[in-house]
Amino acid sequence: MTASPVPSFYLYGEPQRSVAEGFVHVESLDDRSRPSEWTIRPHVHRDLNHIILIAEGGGAMQAEEAAVRFDAPCLLLIPAGIVHGFSWASESRGAVVTIADSYLRHLVLRDADLVPLFAHPQAVALPRSDRAAAEDAITRMDQELSWAGPGQRAAVESALLHLMVLALRHAALSQQAQPGTPRQAALVARLRERIDQRFRLREPVSAHARALGVSLTALRQACARVANSSPAQMLDDRALLEARRMLLYSQLSVTDIAYAVGFEDPAYFSRFFTRHVGQPPRSWRAARES
Repeated sequence: MTASPVPSFYLYGEPQRSVAEGFVHVESLDDRSRPSEWTIRPHVHRDLNHIILIAEGGGAMQAEEAAVRFDAPCLLLIPAGIVHGFSWASESRGAVVTIADSYLRHLVLRDADLVPLFAHPQAVALPRSDRAAAEDAITRMDQELSWAGPGQRAAVESALLHLMVLALRHAALSQQAQPGTPRQAALVARLRERIDQRFRLREPVSAHARALGVSLTALRQACARVANSSPAQMLDDRALLEARRMLLYSQLSVTDIAYAVGFEDPAYFSRFFTRHVGQPPRSWRAARES
């Protein structure tokens, strides 16, 4: 299997290791950004999600191949598994909240309204009147995490949920009449995890449905309502995501990339990529290198 060209960290700059189920971490934006001259190079966290408060300043976020500019006050939401990097305005001020993916899924299962919040990376502008509320929630989390008093876990979760609700209410989320049930959200989360582990095998959707213990119809309905997609499209999207990462961050040839993402025929891969992206892989890479 070809190694990813993008570094994978626990917390930024720290070697990858297993993540505790209820892991929540808070640190100042300054802690890792100032030593790196306000630039965080593209990287990925396999099992960790971020909510980043930008209280003062601004900058740009790279999320996969997209670039998103933002100004304070705002919240940046970065799901686990997304390649991301930042260029902060000098002396920006804020905080980084990091949440274990397993814990986030637990929270989402209890309230389906939260399902779309980490569907994709985004910058959520906050009214200045809500900046203090976001800062207060993060300060309370940080204080609770620094000791082990009674009710600590409940207090951390309360502050975290308050921050997530602030983001939810100000986000330009896609409006769905039926966002899916908690059961469907859990099924789609399991499918995403399985796809991430096995997309290079190019298995049919029916194989995934069997492994998840559901019918094809149930799987398609859950994906349509929760992800606004089909299982087949989710499989293709994951292969395309990996291909774009390799084109951006590695010097591998298109042929080698085709094999790395599970295609036996590089010519078919090139047609597949062109059909979905609108450009052949070599042209797409050249356009981003220019």
